[in-house]
Amino acid sequence: MKKTLTYTVLCTLCFIGLMSVSPEAKAQEGEKIFRFLNLPSSTRVNAMGGNNVSLVENDLSLVFHNPALLGYEMNMNVNVNYMSYIDDIAVGSAIFGKKLDEISSFSVGANYFDYGKYDRASDLGERDGTFGAKDIALNGSYARDLTSKLRGGVTLKFIYSAYEDFSSTAVGFDVGLSYYDKPSEFSWGVAIKNIGAQISSYNDERESMPWDVQIGISKKLSHAPVRLSLTGMYLTQWKFEHINAANGIEDKDDNFFKTLFKHMVIGVDIIPNDNFWIGVGYNPKMASDMKIKDGNKWGGWSAGAGIRVKKFNVGFSMAQYHLKAMSYHFSVGMDISKY
Repeated sequence: MKKTLTYTVLCTLCFIGLMSVSPEAKAQEGEKIFRFLNLPSSTRVNAMGGNNVSLVENDLSLVFHNPALLGYEMNMNVNVNYMSYIDDIAVGSAIFGKKLDEISSFSVGANYFDYGKYDRASDLGERDGTFGAKDIALNGSYARDLTSKLRGGVTLKFIYSAYEDFSSTAVGFDVGLSYYDKPSEFSWGVAIKNIGAQISSYNDERESMPWDVQIGISKKLSHAPVRLSLTGMYLTQWKFEHINAANGIEDKDDNFFKTLFKHMVIGVDIIPNDNFWIGVGYNPKMASDMKIKDGNKWGGWSAGAGIRVKKFNVGFSMAQYHLKAMSYHFSVGMDISKY
C-alpha cells in the first residue's frame, strides 16, 4: 500500500512538472501575490543560489523549502533566521521541530517580511503620521518515512498581509518528496510549493498564489568533501518576461538553452566535517534580471558558511537581490533537548 501511494505521488509530481514547462507557457509574474514566500528561509539555501529541495542535513530551516526534509533527527530543534534584505526591509523566520515516533515528525514555524515605516500623506501632499506594511505566514508541517530511503511531507500555511488600511488573507500548502541513499550520498527532492488561494483580498479582485514546482538533486563526491546540487525551478512556466527600465515589460528573445539555464540553480558546498560548511551558488535568472550595461558582475552569485559553536549552529550567507545593495542572512539553531 505504501509503495503504491509513493509511486502514485511521485508520478503525479513529475507529470505536473513536465506538463508545466511546455514552450507555450509564459510567465505572468506581476499577477501573483505573497511573493515573499519565494525568498530563502535558510542561510544554507541562500548561500547555494536561493533554491534547493534536495539537501539532506540536520538543518531544520530546510523544511521551509521542502517539507519532506523534516525528520526525527531534528527532534526538539529550533532555528531562527534573519535577513537584512534591502534598506530597512527585514525578513525573518523561526521554526521548531519534534518527532512523533521513529518514522514521523512535525514542525511549526513562521515567516515574516517587514517593509518598514512609510510617511502617510494626503492627495495634496499633507503628511499625517506613518504607516507600516508586513507579510506573515504561519506554517505547520508533517513528514513521514515512506520507505527506508524515501520520505514524504506536507506543509499547511496561513498567510496574512497588511499594507496600511488594506489587508489580505490566504491558505496554502506545500507537498514534497525526498530520497536519500546514504552509501552513495546521493539525494533528490521534489516539491510543489505555495498551492492555495486567497480567503480575503486587498480589493474585490482575487489574485493567484506564487505556486511553483521544483525538482533537485544533490551528490557528494566519493573522494572529496564536496557536494554538488542542481535545482530546477519555475517549472510552472517556460518563457520569462524581461523588465526594461525605459520601455516597461517586454519579451526577451532567449534561445532554448538560455531559457532552460534560467530554470536552474547551481550550488556547491564543502563539508569537511559535521561542524563546518562553506557554500557557493549561482542563480542564472537572478543574474539576468540584475544585469545592467555597466556591469554588476556579482548578480546571481551567493556564498555563505556555517559552524557549530558548542551547542549552537551559526550560519551566515550573502546574496544580491538589488542592484545597489547586498543582502546578509544570519541563522542560529540549537537542540533544546540538550538543556
